[in-house]
Amino acid sequence: MKKHFRTIAKTALILVYLVIIAGAVVRMTGSGMGCPDWPKCFGYYIPPTHASELEFKPNHNYKKGIVIIRNEALLVAEKDFLSSESINLNNWETYTKHDYAKYNPIHTWVEYINRLCGALSGIPILIFTIISFGYWRKNKWITILSILTVFGMAFQAWLGKTVVDSNLAPYKITIHMVMALVIVAFILYLIYASKTTFKKQISDSKFRNILLFAILLTLIQTVLGTQVRQHVDEQVKAIGYIKELWLQNPTLQFYIHRTFSFLVFFTNAWLYIRNKRLNLGYNKMNLVIICIVFEVISGIAMYYFDFPFLSQPLHLVIATILFGIQFYVYLENRHKSIFISKNI
Repeated sequence: MKKHFRTIAKTALILVYLVIIAGAVVRMTGSGMGCPDWPKCFGYYIPPTHASELEFKPNHNYKKGIVIIRNEALLVAEKDFLSSESINLNNWETYTKHDYAKYNPIHTWVEYINRLCGALSGIPILIFTIISFGYWRKNKWITILSILTVFGMAFQAWLGKTVVDSNLAPYKITIHMVMALVIVAFILYLIYASKTTFKKQISDSKFRNILLFAILLTLIQTVLGTQVRQHVDEQVKAIGYIKELWLQNPTLQFYIHRTFSFLVFFTNAWLYIRNKRLNLGYNKMNLVIICIVFEVISGIAMYYFDFPFLSQPLHLVIATILFGIQFYVYLENRHKSIFISKNI
């Protein structure tokens, strides 16, 4: 089974990125509260498709945990029961974790698909964690990080619950995003550590140190980006979908985010040039530059062309892909450094 470890880990990585994409679509469409409870959706494993399903029904068998909307509030069935002709409030308790009690079928199903992707991504992670015990003697870190990835996914699921319970608290959304990148880093390490053949590449300490700085910049930019996105969400709630007004009065985070983009560009450009000039062999630096170019284009589009369709999720997803590529290049350079030092 060890021979399938990398393939399964790559599958998990793709699915984690699908979760990130789904999460970006959730934010773009404002669907974060499409399912107001967790892990079910309005108390169902498969969410309702029409608002009438969330209305009180006489002579209906209700299961414990089923949610209805009544007087702009969520009511949760306390037990299994058969309803009478009129509602008996003794069978229901008011949902108190938040006061969001709206139903939008599009928002509900967008959020549900996001959760479904998250659950699906956990399957290959569980599988490669079981297989990872075969690496214990050869490389204990593969087993340890596999286990940490499982716990990371569990923690991420719990974070998702707290995000919903808090009615999308900004700082919790940010932590949720950062944790997704931590999981990406874990899986990338596992993919690289389980390799059996390696490309001809040269270790360069200055390149590696500046690359670490570039990765840190990407993380900072991602965090700042989630804060800017939160400001946009607040503008949507306040003025509606008048896109040209969303960044009319931007926050300080926006200006820092925009200024940092120049630092990100020039830092990675330096890495690209040094890689080419010294012929270090890190070909993925080409992908890094491509990602940054698209990041700049999508950022300009959002600010100057009033948030074209899909520009926001693309901006976020490309940033996470950029982080992944940078981290993998760092692993390549670090491996060469260790290999050279051992031979010396």
